[in-house]
Amino acid sequence: MTATPPDADVLLSVRELGVTLHGVPAVSGLAFDVRAREVLAVVGESGAGKSLTARALLGSAPRGALVTGSVRLRRTPGSYDELVGAPASVLAALRGRRTALVPQDALSALSPVHSVGDQLVAAVRSVARVSRMEARARAVAALDRVGIADAARKARAYPHEYSGGMRQRAVIAMATINEPDLLIADEPTTALDPGLQEQVLRVLGEQREAVGAALVLVTHELGTVRDHADRVLVMYAGRQAEQGPARRVLDHPAAPYTAGLLASLPPGRSGGRSARRRLPTIPGAPPAFDRLPPGCAFAARCPLADDRCRREEPRARTVGDGHEVSCHRWEDVPRPATELFLERSV
Repeated sequence: MTATPPDADVLLSVRELGVTLHGVPAVSGLAFDVRAREVLAVVGESGAGKSLTARALLGSAPRGALVTGSVRLRRTPGSYDELVGAPASVLAALRGRRTALVPQDALSALSPVHSVGDQLVAAVRSVARVSRMEARARAVAALDRVGIADAARKARAYPHEYSGGMRQRAVIAMATINEPDLLIADEPTTALDPGLQEQVLRVLGEQREAVGAALVLVTHELGTVRDHADRVLVMYAGRQAEQGPARRVLDHPAAPYTAGLLASLPPGRSGGRSARRRLPTIPGAPPAFDRLPPGCAFAARCPLADDRCRREEPRARTVGDGHEVSCHRWEDVPRPATELFLERSV
């Protein structure tokens, strides 16, 4: 099945994406575009549905999940493939060639019984008819590009012989070695210290630019988004809270939830805002997917919530150039928006 989104520059077009797990809607109504070479950061607290969304984009949602809506990937200018409902053989053919995943846990993603080089060779030969010698040369070059010293020797090593940062670089090399159009990085800096996190994100960005790929970056580290993303999609309880150009969303959030995330960042991580004596927090915790309240899912934690919020689910509305928010009370969010949660700080 093919279709053409309105903008021919769109690489990935997502409309009304939903994911139901065991009869429970875990992701609902997501709609966004990713343009060629663009970086979209998908952010939110743990349990927001970010990783589930990423897997649905790749056609690899958990067994038993029902994916609905539309996910269209550009094949050629003006021609798009529909991924929702596509046969498993079609989806498998896309992975590694036109799409690739940088996973959260590099150690689990790499086989412990094969050298890193052999796994890269297998990735090359799965999409290209080249000799093993040529594939080995590409594997070594890929490791060298991601900053692994003495790449020829390290290619013969096994994953357990790599440090955590090196393993993450290796999976970036594997994801980009066949120059896909779309990369999806699912929490690629989990369990790494802050210094390594920045290094890995820098390497990921360099490799994305080198192969000309677009990137969907799934992260809960909102403080890293400013320097690494063009656009931001903020998720809460499997729904869109806000999306738009990264700097606009970070500097002028329209959703109370986005404001709370930014206010909760430690001093120095929220785009240069001055340090405060007290660190604001969002009260409470996100609701479970099988116990979503009526109305806005964030209402119980929102200082601005009123009866309408608790009764009627908000729909996305445009509040600026490319800037959307799903909130009834967005016009009442103060400036700076982070002050909204200051009185609730601890």
